[in-house]
Amino acid sequence: MFGDIYRGRRVLVTGHTGFKGSWLTLWLKLLGARVTGIALPPETDPNHFGLLNLDIESHFIDIRNEGPLRDQIRKAEPDVVFHMAAQPLVRRSYRSPLETWATNVMGTANVLDACREARHLAAILVVTTDKCYENNEWVWGYRETDRLGGHDPYSASKAGSELVAASYRSSFFSGPDAPLLATARAGNVIGGGDWSEDRLIPDLVRSIKQGKPVEIRSPKATRPWQHVLECLSGYLTLGQKLLERDGAFAEAWNFGPDREGNRQVQQVLDTIKQRWRAAQWHNTEQVQAHEAHLLQVDSDKARQRLQWRPVWTFEEGVAATAEWYQAWLERSEIISAAQLERYIERAGARELAWAEGLIS
Repeated sequence: MFGDIYRGRRVLVTGHTGFKGSWLTLWLKLLGARVTGIALPPETDPNHFGLLNLDIESHFIDIRNEGPLRDQIRKAEPDVVFHMAAQPLVRRSYRSPLETWATNVMGTANVLDACREARHLAAILVVTTDKCYENNEWVWGYRETDRLGGHDPYSASKAGSELVAASYRSSFFSGPDAPLLATARAGNVIGGGDWSEDRLIPDLVRSIKQGKPVEIRSPKATRPWQHVLECLSGYLTLGQKLLERDGAFAEAWNFGPDREGNRQVQQVLDTIKQRWRAAQWHNTEQVQAHEAHLLQVDSDKARQRLQWRPVWTFEEGVAATAEWYQAWLERSEIISAAQLERYIERAGARELAWAEGLIS
């Protein structure tokens, strides 16, 4: 996979204890990478990182603490950095705006500034979000050249982290021997092992465990839903190009589903219900903090230049998510590695570029 470029590489993942970070760490271990993680301790019990019990070098450091962060990045001597540590929740950003801005903007600046001293560093990928765009509720998808912005503190802070990355790329990482820096913007990610607050599927799983309906805030809100492995395959593909020292890829990239993945919240719930009859919900009448009702991203650039595209359909991604939580709730099984293997096999069968040669 990915030209075998990660085998033996020193890879630093910030936010490795989080939902996406733990899945990425699992995949990097499968690829033979030597992974070091920097993150806060997991905030939930259970949590995906703890359940995986991966053999990596793990350090609990707040990226807002510039000194300890700089020291650990220097010690790790990474070849490539995947920066995923963040405050990732919209509603939490309303409750804790300063924490959100400090983590997502200054935390990113701290990581990138520490990377200036990493002697062997060749590539940096800063992961942001599709919510970094100034959302005009357009019916078409946002492209990488569209204006950045954000109503809520989370979205605006992620636009700010994009600006920090662009500034460091122009100011410090533009020389011939400097690390190549790119940013990645993904849509609403689903998958097993997410227990974050105020997220649709984790809230639904908690309600199933408790035997009561979950409260749904915006059933008609439309989002670009995709399984976590879809965007991770994009990140790893982009990381490969950066490690191959192709400067044309040191820019911003969208990784979103095909148009059929743009669904209303209600459609996501109905699809889960088809597989998991225990799912129950009701719509709330309470006034909610502002959240976008329509958001889509255009990933044509990644499809054309990276030859990346989704592996699973919307229905398959939702089914895999439900399957993961059912295995955990009903049989105490952790099927992450098995699902990753199945995803890789499907990508090989579809002859995707990053999986070329896996299936004869």
